[in-house]
Amino acid sequence: MSFTDLYMNRNPLITSPNEDGEVSAIVYGIPFDSTHSFRPGTRFGPDAIRLAFNNIEIFSNKFNVDLESVNIEDLGNTKHTVVATEVLDMVGKITSELVSRNKQLIILGGEHLITYGTYLNFPKDTGYIVFDAHYDLRDEYADIKLSHAAYLRRVIEKRGADNIVHVGARSYVKEELAFKTEHKVRTITDKDVRDGLGPKLVKDALSTFDKVYLSVDLDVLDPAFAPGVGNPEAMGITSRELFDMIYAMENNVIRCMDIVELCPPYDNGATASVAAKLMAEVIAMNLSRK
Repeated sequence: MSFTDLYMNRNPLITSPNEDGEVSAIVYGIPFDSTHSFRPGTRFGPDAIRLAFNNIEIFSNKFNVDLESVNIEDLGNTKHTVVATEVLDMVGKITSELVSRNKQLIILGGEHLITYGTYLNFPKDTGYIVFDAHYDLRDEYADIKLSHAAYLRRVIEKRGADNIVHVGARSYVKEELAFKTEHKVRTITDKDVRDGLGPKLVKDALSTFDKVYLSVDLDVLDPAFAPGVGNPEAMGITSRELFDMIYAMENNVIRCMDIVELCPPYDNGATASVAAKLMAEVIAMNLSRK
């Protein structure tokens, strides 16, 4: 029995218009939010993103790709657990199994801790770029080391910071700045983005990587564009600025993207819409390379 058979509910919600063609992308959700520190509910994020995806136009005018003719395989969600060590072990096994299929992965969260269980199962030369209002470099949060506020520190402790690029932080503590400096974490600041430098800096930072893991914490956006997140932070970037930076990655293979921290109980539909558009455009961008 495979880990996907063991741990996935196999209840897909994405309507794939072409189930007979070759699979172009594999989607699975991780409904986990047990270390949330402000607004609970990101465990409902995966299904909210799917619902939005099923109700937007999925022709990409940017890449001239019609996803109506693409086979997107939705594996459903992982079984629910409130235990951090259990979810990390589970998603690590699932991701490792899916990486061997050599298809683009789209992982829907859930809180940001899930990335600690997924990214480390990709080859060590895979670049990692994260868009996030927070650095998530605390040693622990609320006496917990396996926390959404500490996941990136755990990643760096395991694998180092050489392949990591952080974009858009605007809320952090002194401890995180010290860790970032000590480990020489490459950053593109919120001010860089506001000054219009984001796309070029993203392109330059990823120029040495062929394959990339992209992580989008939706709270990188200003709450005006993404009100439905677990930890909203004012004075964020616009959705257009985010997409312009994503488009700057078109020369890289986006091996995997995770979208995290969508909190549907606090959303008016705008945040889920952005998440669905991200999923559509990243799949289209990869297909345009073929």
